[in-house]
Amino acid sequence: MSVIVFEYRAVDKAGKVCKGTASAADRDTAYRQVVAMGLTPVSLKAASQGAGRRAARVKTRDIAQFTHQLSVLIEARIPISEGLLGIAEQEENPKLQRVLLDIAARVQAGQSISSAMGEHTGFFSDIYIESVKAAEKTGNLVKVLQLLSEMLERVQEMQRQVKSAMTYPLVVISTLGLATSFLIVFAVPKFARMFASKGIELPFLTRVLMAVGQSVQTYWWVLLPAVLLAVFLARRSLRLATVRSFMDRLLHRIPVIKQILRGLGVARFARVMGLSLSSGIGLIEALEMSGRSSGRAMMAADARRMVDQVRAGGRLSDVLARCEYLPTFAKRMITAGETSGELPKMCDTVARQYERETAMLTKNIGTVIEPVLVVLIAVVVLGVALAIFLPMWDMVRLMS
Repeated sequence: MSVIVFEYRAVDKAGKVCKGTASAADRDTAYRQVVAMGLTPVSLKAASQGAGRRAARVKTRDIAQFTHQLSVLIEARIPISEGLLGIAEQEENPKLQRVLLDIAARVQAGQSISSAMGEHTGFFSDIYIESVKAAEKTGNLVKVLQLLSEMLERVQEMQRQVKSAMTYPLVVISTLGLATSFLIVFAVPKFARMFASKGIELPFLTRVLMAVGQSVQTYWWVLLPAVLLAVFLARRSLRLATVRSFMDRLLHRIPVIKQILRGLGVARFARVMGLSLSSGIGLIEALEMSGRSSGRAMMAADARRMVDQVRAGGRLSDVLARCEYLPTFAKRMITAGETSGELPKMCDTVARQYERETAMLTKNIGTVIEPVLVVLIAVVVLGVALAIFLPMWDMVRLMS
């Protein structure tokens, strides 16, 4: 069913003019919706679609806030469609507002909320939709929405911490790269030509940097498109599973980065698995979704192997023992949860543990990376300085 968002201008019983939106399949249905709200429509027109394309993108924080608000309204026994309309009226992001109005209209037309959300997979992930669908069947929608809201908030917080931790080294490396590029492209060739005109034999390092600088000056119109093409091809290649797996294994060889990535992957795996099981999703489906959502190719590969072994009749505890990516602590806790019948609770404990560990690592990553940055800066500055000053010393020696 195609749903259209209409903008209306109406008058209430007190004679006050008000504006708003209504979602319906056609104009007549939207008109009846406005009348049902106790308003007298003055004008009713389809909302402009261009504004949606210019609207700010919907962030994880926005979805988490909406999920929490919806759980509160459902817990207060407010009908889902009315709750969605109420949240949409207060939503400041026009793009998310239109999505919520569309979902409300679909729910009013008889669709389930999971089915209505399934029409907007760009906003709601497979895990989100499947969890809501399972919660509808088991009748614990409020609990699952609260868990989804908590999970999204934690994901947002972890992403913020990682970005914040990486800002300092990225700024330092970028500044160093720009400064060095300027010296190599503009300064070194001028010094090199001056030394050559004096009959001074240039050292190997100076000749190399001079050739690089002159090449950039002469063939920049070729190099610039080549760099852009390389970036484009690199981004496209990262979509390939084999390339992502290779990069994942490569990053896991770097000591500190390995610990952070592993902590993020394990925390996400345990968080989604606990949420899935709490929603009423089966173990096999929970393992599949947890592996896909972990964000780590190695964890996803282990999850696929676990799914195959569980399908073949293996117990989760036995399957976990052969999992290479999960740490021993996580295996023991999940095994204990299976034995005690509290697997979702243990998965939540594992997620919280590795989220704390990863948060500590990201906070201290600056102190770990700083010595490496100092050495890198020293090497680059020393190389450029030697390329300029070695011939200068020879020139001073010849003049003396």
